[in-house]
Amino acid sequence: MGDTVNNEGVQKKSFVKGLKSEFAKIVWPDKETVTKQTIAVMSSAIALGLIIAILDLIIKFGLSFIL
Repeated sequence: MGDTVNNEGVQKKSFVKGLKSEFAKIVWPDKETVTKQTIAVMSSAIALGLIIAILDLIIKFGLSFIL
């Protein structure tokens, strides 16, 4: 039958080379951007939590009134 060639070493080197080149393309945000985005996410999460809590109280009060 045909001879098989072991290309594992070449594939691993190629993968590592590609990985390094992709990491070189990463643009990390500066501290100010990270701070702004963190504040935006935290405030959105708190606001959504408050809205859900208020709706829960309204529904709970409505159900207790009906039943």
